[in-house]
Amino acid sequence: MTTGVWQKLMRTKSADAEVSDGHGGELKRTLGLFPLVMLGVGATIGTGIFFAMGEAVPKAGPAVIWSFVLAGLAAALTALCYAELASSIPASGSAYSYTYVTIGEFVAYIVGACLLLEYALAASATSIGWSEYLNNFLKNSVGWEIPEALRSPLLVRGDTGLEMHWGHINLPPIILVCMCCFLLLRGARESATVNAVMVMIKIAILAFFSAVAFSAFKTSNFVPFNPFGLSSIDGAGNKMGIVAAAGTIFFSFIGLDTVATAGAEVKNPKRNVPLGIILALIIVVAAYIAVAVAAMGAQPASAFKGQEAGLAVILQNVLGAKWPAVLLSAGAVISVFSVTLVTIYGQTRILFAIGRDGLIPKVFQSVNSRTLAPVVNTVIVCVVVGLIGGFVDSAYLWDMVSMGTLVAFSLVSVGVIVMRYKAPNLERGFKLPFGPWVIPVLSVAVCLFIIKDLPVETYRVFFIWMTVVIVGYFLYGIRHSKLGQQGPS
Repeated sequence: MTTGVWQKLMRTKSADAEVSDGHGGELKRTLGLFPLVMLGVGATIGTGIFFAMGEAVPKAGPAVIWSFVLAGLAAALTALCYAELASSIPASGSAYSYTYVTIGEFVAYIVGACLLLEYALAASATSIGWSEYLNNFLKNSVGWEIPEALRSPLLVRGDTGLEMHWGHINLPPIILVCMCCFLLLRGARESATVNAVMVMIKIAILAFFSAVAFSAFKTSNFVPFNPFGLSSIDGAGNKMGIVAAAGTIFFSFIGLDTVATAGAEVKNPKRNVPLGIILALIIVVAAYIAVAVAAMGAQPASAFKGQEAGLAVILQNVLGAKWPAVLLSAGAVISVFSVTLVTIYGQTRILFAIGRDGLIPKVFQSVNSRTLAPVVNTVIVCVVVGLIGGFVDSAYLWDMVSMGTLVAFSLVSVGVIVMRYKAPNLERGFKLPFGPWVIPVLSVAVCLFIIKDLPVETYRVFFIWMTVVIVGYFLYGIRHSKLGQQGPS
């Protein structure tokens, strides 16, 4: 590789230039601290608790509680790194923008690709879960179920691998994404207000579930507590144990990154973005552990595998009545709406940031003159998310989301170290305790520890995606980079 190409790959923005971009009038600063925290909570609570228990508990048994703790530890360490970078680089684009300032253009492009993978698949997977709870709500409230052919995908993970179910489409996820698209096209303030209301309903519903589930708590459901150990492989070659389950549920902490994607639309971002990340994390971890313990205490670990609308079923079994399941399913329908809404919002803002830098076509950075929302960008994202949600089994999606999240989180943590040495005098609204090394290094170590137990097929798909992305960078991004046209800072 020539010196000239290497310089292009490693060119960086200055922090001042990135902040200036965030104030350039393309996006409007309308979000205060409360709606910002609600964005983070809205994008997080609902995914891991409402859906991932069915995927994670079979891998770890009752020790899934420690899986949530391990994933929460990794998220907490990374959240502190996010907080420091967000307090000094309050722009849209989240980890992408931070990496562009600290490490360089090519690595930032890779991080952006990880984030796009993470957000698109997370939005699709949560919209699929919404379909399950919607069907449960309709079945228990009005006695009608959505026909199987209209609530199951074309591509399904079967016992023998990929199966094609011709004539099937999961219609509810497509409808949900269309509703999210409508709201997002109206602008960030309106979307954030609707989200805040839905989040408050969600927290109330989960508090209700915990209270009821704890009333049926049985310590015998926790025996054996850790049947698969920290890390193991079963007879079919599947990775099992606490770490494997932590990898499956790690995607559920994606909301922390969503707070950072809103950096260009937040009032007083140097204070509110880091504070929003930390407050959202505290609320999320407390809720996850409380609900996980209550759910495990209310039914045996063996009952979670393949359980649709799991929390609603637990309530129905505990109380022997349909109305609690109806109430929780209604809450889940509202809750997952907010998760999908905010996740799509996050992806459009990352695409906006990458498009603004010229690394992808400029259509992704164009905004409506009245609403200041990135219209074409939003429509494209919603079409992709809706198609994946309508035709692909969610079992293929969760681990891929975790892979993208963990890689992006690791590079953000490295960025803190680089930034401390590159710009030691930069104004920071928040600084990591214990110096620039301890927390970032621990964050990277925990993320890598979780990554190692993700399934082999996840690595395969991730490699294919990265290959496509790198080819795209050398065919388009490296030649159209605005930083390359202006010269590096």
